[in-house]
Amino acid sequence: MKPNETSWNTPREEADFVDLTIDEWGNDHGLSAYDTPMREDAFELSDVEKVAKIEHHFREIMETLGLDLTDDSLKGTPHRVAKMYVREIFSGLNPKNKPKATLFDNKYKYNEMLVEKDISFYSNCEHHFVPIFGKAHVAYISSGKVIGLSKLNRIVQYFAKRPQVQERLTVQIGKELQQILQTEDVAVVMDAKHLCVASRGVQDDSSTTVTAFYGGKFKDEATKNEFLKYL
Repeated sequence: MKPNETSWNTPREEADFVDLTIDEWGNDHGLSAYDTPMREDAFELSDVEKVAKIEHHFREIMETLGLDLTDDSLKGTPHRVAKMYVREIFSGLNPKNKPKATLFDNKYKYNEMLVEKDISFYSNCEHHFVPIFGKAHVAYISSGKVIGLSKLNRIVQYFAKRPQVQERLTVQIGKELQQILQTEDVAVVMDAKHLCVASRGVQDDSSTTVTAFYGGKFKDEATKNEFLKYL
């Protein structure tokens, strides 16, 4: 047997090990990449085609679980779930849904930080496809340009509407704001509850997860502390 190679007495032992490894990766919140992992052919199917395909497969899932899809309450569920996936909760996967951000000259000569706090967001854990939800707080210091306040909310929601881990979501929002605002001086703090922790696994309903992104002047302790004071 080669070094680091594992010997299995039964196929069941090997299957149990694979299940344990997958669970540990998900429970430990493994982060695979900064960019959301997407295939090159991700957008070859239209939204209508994706809805039809997901509807078919979700129907099979429900049938496998033993549910009676002739029941009035259940028969429309596969289509509702498919439409929800494509057009709502995972709509942030499609670049065509990215919010258009227009910059304006900072005519007010406002040179202090601008903070938009308590932005509600809903996302889904990419390990178990159950909700992540909470509040995002973002701030920036103008480099001569400003952005409409509602666009800050829309940028948060765009990146949230895809399978995510909170660490990646935080960095994606921070990097996007730096690019749009043409400044490194951006900060993001996210405080969220994960139903993969609350409703399954360890089943801890009281804990939340906080992640942060600090760029430019926000790496300075005084500026960072001023931002955190507002929260």
